[in-house]
Amino acid sequence: MRQLLPLLLLTLLATAAAAEDGGWTTKHEKGRCAIKGQCGKQSFFGSDLPCPNNTLAEQPEDEMRQRLVNICGQKWSEGPVCCQSDQLGALTSNLKRAETIISSCPACKDNFFNLFCTFTCSPDQSLFVNVTDIGTSTSKKPVITELDILVSDDYGSGFYDSCKDVKFSTSNAMDFIGGGAKNYTAFLKFLGDKKFLGSPFQINFPRPDEAEYEHMEAMDNVPKQCNDTDTSYRCSCVDCPAVCPELPEVTEVKRCYVGALPCFSFAVILIYAVFILLLVGAVSGHVAYQKHHQRKSERLRLLQDAAPSDDEDEGDVVHNAGMMDRPQKNYYLNTVFDNAFSRLGSVCARYPAIMICVSIVIVGLLSLGWINFAVETDPVRLWVSPTSAAADEKAFFDSNFGPFFRAEQAFLVNDTTSAGPAPVLSYDTLAWWFDVENRVQRLMSADGLTLDDVCFKPTETACVVQSLTGYFGGSFGNVSPRTWQKDLRDCTDSPVNCLPEFQQPLQKEMILGGWEETGDVIDSKALIVTWVVNNYAEGTKEAERAAIWEASLKSTLQAVQGEAIDRGLRLSFSTEISLEQELNKSTNTDAKIVVISYIIMFIYASLALGSTTLAARSILHNPANALVQSKFTLGVIGIVIVLMSVSASVGLFSAVGIPVTLIIAEVIPFLVLAVGVDNIFLIVHEFERVNTSHPDEAIEDRVAKALGRMGPSILLSASTETIAFALGAAVGMPAVKNFAVYAAGAVFINAVLQVTMFVSFLALNQRRVEASRADCFPCIRVRRADSANANGGQLFASEDEGALQKFIRKTYAPALLGRSVKVMVVVIFLALFTAGLALIPKVSLGLDQRIALPSDSYLIPYFNDLDAYFDTGPPVYFVTRKLNVTERHRQQQLCGRFSTCNTFSLANVLEQERKRPEISYIAEPAASWIDDYFGWLNPMLEKCCVENGKVCFEGREPPWNVTLYGMPEGEEFIDYLQKWIESPTGEECPLAGKAQYGNALVIDSENKTIPASHFRSSHSPLRSQSDFIDAYASARRISDSINEHNPGVEIFPYSKFYVFFDQYASIVRLTVTLLGSALALILIISSILLGSIWTGAVVTATVIMIVVDIIGAMAVVGVSLNALSLVNLVICVGIGVEFCAHIARAFMFPSRNVMERGKNKFRGRDARAWTALVNVGGSVLSGITITKLLGVFVLAFTRSKIFEIYYFRIWLALVIFASTHALIFLPVALSFLGGDGYIDPGSDGGLEEDLASRRYRGMLADDDDDSDGY
Repeated sequence: MRQLLPLLLLTLLATAAAAEDGGWTTKHEKGRCAIKGQCGKQSFFGSDLPCPNNTLAEQPEDEMRQRLVNICGQKWSEGPVCCQSDQLGALTSNLKRAETIISSCPACKDNFFNLFCTFTCSPDQSLFVNVTDIGTSTSKKPVITELDILVSDDYGSGFYDSCKDVKFSTSNAMDFIGGGAKNYTAFLKFLGDKKFLGSPFQINFPRPDEAEYEHMEAMDNVPKQCNDTDTSYRCSCVDCPAVCPELPEVTEVKRCYVGALPCFSFAVILIYAVFILLLVGAVSGHVAYQKHHQRKSERLRLLQDAAPSDDEDEGDVVHNAGMMDRPQKNYYLNTVFDNAFSRLGSVCARYPAIMICVSIVIVGLLSLGWINFAVETDPVRLWVSPTSAAADEKAFFDSNFGPFFRAEQAFLVNDTTSAGPAPVLSYDTLAWWFDVENRVQRLMSADGLTLDDVCFKPTETACVVQSLTGYFGGSFGNVSPRTWQKDLRDCTDSPVNCLPEFQQPLQKEMILGGWEETGDVIDSKALIVTWVVNNYAEGTKEAERAAIWEASLKSTLQAVQGEAIDRGLRLSFSTEISLEQELNKSTNTDAKIVVISYIIMFIYASLALGSTTLAARSILHNPANALVQSKFTLGVIGIVIVLMSVSASVGLFSAVGIPVTLIIAEVIPFLVLAVGVDNIFLIVHEFERVNTSHPDEAIEDRVAKALGRMGPSILLSASTETIAFALGAAVGMPAVKNFAVYAAGAVFINAVLQVTMFVSFLALNQRRVEASRADCFPCIRVRRADSANANGGQLFASEDEGALQKFIRKTYAPALLGRSVKVMVVVIFLALFTAGLALIPKVSLGLDQRIALPSDSYLIPYFNDLDAYFDTGPPVYFVTRKLNVTERHRQQQLCGRFSTCNTFSLANVLEQERKRPEISYIAEPAASWIDDYFGWLNPMLEKCCVENGKVCFEGREPPWNVTLYGMPEGEEFIDYLQKWIESPTGEECPLAGKAQYGNALVIDSENKTIPASHFRSSHSPLRSQSDFIDAYASARRISDSINEHNPGVEIFPYSKFYVFFDQYASIVRLTVTLLGSALALILIISSILLGSIWTGAVVTATVIMIVVDIIGAMAVVGVSLNALSLVNLVICVGIGVEFCAHIARAFMFPSRNVMERGKNKFRGRDARAWTALVNVGGSVLSGITITKLLGVFVLAFTRSKIFEIYYFRIWLALVIFASTHALIFLPVALSFLGGDGYIDPGSDGGLEEDLASRRYRGMLADDDDDSDGY
């Protein structure tokens, strides 16, 4: 008790003195202290606290002086100080902890050390330090618990500016030393706040105020700048933007606009408008001239005798004006092909059994290749050329660093009410979610695996689980019902103070979403959790085990979805295997729709083909004729031939090792059916005409005539299509290349089988018909059938033409070829073409993966939440390849935190690019292993590099320094590097390499080199397909720039999504090249086979218009350009040719029989255009158009968005545009610009042929006299 009285009295006196002066420091003058020495702790676990001491500064002992100089620098080598030896120990410990983080920037380090050295030891301490509160230590001594330090604004801001951009590994050092402060006052507050592992007492940094602190002076040392003129203090570019090189300005491709329209679109529309004005002027002038000429003629006739002369032609002598201009010359090449196909048809008709058997044997042999049948589903091997840079880089990355981690991610969202998204966080929700994560932690798969067995462990002890539960140590017991909101805010503001078990800061953008509107994380609308699982090479046992555990996780999270609904919340999630599983489910759904579509097309084709000669009058007269005249079996044979050609193509190319893709399986039958059915219809229709015109000839001769006429037409379409498709084989992208190969093979084989096997069946079918045997049951003879009708006689032949053919001949063709109608057609179709061209710039690139999923997939809400709430971009790696980093100049080409690093080194360039994320799409500082490695060697970090109990580089000459002079090279570099990469990362040595860089570099100890390493950063959030494409292009630009400025360095960027977006770097160029080459070949081949470059040009122009209109439609209906749509555009070229080729050939080689039926006033090209429409227009309409429409409409019922968008929409546009262009625009264009025609060899048979054709005309009802006039 007696001992306490003096202490109590001293305390009371001190309190009274402090009250009078406003603090415990009563005197503020130069040479006087405010604190001095350590007076003990306030608790057993507390830190030593300084003593209040307002005495004069004193000279230290020599040993203490040396310690002070070693810590704080040479300027403390003389003069009195206000600190004692025991204080230097705490000062040294605290400064070394900070030095670990800021040592890379000498200016920041010097300012940091200077602040605390001056505060602790300055002889003028009392001028800027004022003790405001004291307490009592466990030894009953007064200790300081709170004080004020006056720091000038200039020094405070200079100090903060020197440190604000300093990097510590992949994070900002300010997050560690300043709590993420955004200004110097917040920085100083964080340094002064009393906290664990921080200041043991409260330090306040009030703003200097002369009135309040009249006897004090603010600490006003001159701070070192990070770009200081003294090179010994200058920081590197990574830590100081002011010393960074100025990167060259990126010249963005700026699109030209006129108002809201792209310049290209505006120019196209302007050209069309000028064309319309010129056309209107020309038509107006022509009409005016005609009226003037008519009035002049009328006046002349009034002066003449009105009675007609006996010599005048009254116009009724010329029965058919078109025949006056029929072609009079032969085309040698066409004659050769006509004769060749005639001979082929004759052989097939004479020996049908042999030809059929040979065809079946050949197809069977080719189909043996199905043994090697394989379907390629791996997206990488589908969309990336194996010889492309992206494929090579992915293979290099996977082989050296292992496949990218497997990510399992979940979003807990509160948006189930009509009011919209609301905050998701509450104490009860947190309690439930902690339990959910604990269940996942304990989850055991079918083969006994837990999360701990499969997860990624950078510290080898704890799994990486990115969740807000990590802020609370993964235990709900650490969540206080009263303070959880404050604790969560503190952790998100300073993640370094709330490290999870895996010891990496959790950024709030990765674990919470939807808080940006208010800026308060408590208002977050989504809670985000990511479990990171190790990945392995495809097909390995480890990868299978990981997939099994993911299946268990999926089941668990599906159960949790129900719990979330009960709480008024919604859970969406995805596992690594989810996307592949859902895509396969989508494919199975698509397969059913595709099969149904094909079945409907098969049935229609068979029925339509079988009804070509079933005349209503014939059936009414004798229904038994239907049993004989039906061609259903022939239609089925045609469909079987289509399937055989597909089978043979698949077998052939499977045998040579070209895998089938889902595109091939879904598209090739559609393509071959479109081409094949049309050819079958043409052959059958022509054969029926020959049957009618030459009923007395042998079947072999009739088949020969029909094939001789249609064979060259089939050759034209098949050759152009085959070559156009074959061009795609030169493309590196496997999905396009494989499709092109299979399509070319199937189309070619189908054409061969049609002119051989089908023709043989056609001959057999005609023999059955003439033998009055029933269709489908040829063994049964229909005795009541009319024999005359069966063999193509005259009895009811007038009905053979059919309603469609009669409509085209009598109504459609004459109306279409009227002068005013032709002008309107040109105007309308050029308007469509103009619109298509104008819309081309609006076609976007990409393929949203949500489109590839079934409409009811559980992944769609997940991807929506990912876009809406996940505000972090994917990681990106800049990979070095075969770089000998043991050499100094190579080290300088990579590093960024040392003064001799190259100006445009990898680390410096990445740091500069990070500062313009709107261009670079780089958001985070790069994890530079070489900088952290050299930093780890710093002897000031006593707990890091230790050899045989001695700190590395301690006492070394030359010493560790920021110039890299004397740093390890060669074998020594490798030796220390191996120790660093095995050194565990922890609080004592955060620069150790094991956790951060354990898989970031490959060390070749034998050859003393680094074959591969990577520098990790991350992209800014990527929301759209264009963002992903631009981010990939930007990463390419950055790596190219680094390689250019650092000769001998090979660096490439890698991110998991790059391989899928590599196609967009060249897809526009590839599309133009592929389509342009195909169209050029179409022009050449069609011009040669048709014998006219003008007609070939018209056909090519029509196909161009079809393709352009389809591309314009893609922009309107939301179809992006990607490999899938590119394949469809190639199909559009092929089928566009199919629609146009037959009409073009019928125009160039008009059938005399058909032309002579045209009792109209058409002359020249108009007459031949009319003939072409009448001859093959019906086949094009019924053979392709209707067949395709039926099949396409079925696709509208698919549940798969990818089929609905990329197949239904494009194919519907194809059928509409191709059929209208072929049946409307092409005849009109040919009537204007078509080349001179040639004699059709099939209808040029001399007197016999002329008599036959006259008999054919005589069998037709003469009902055209009143209806066919022009």
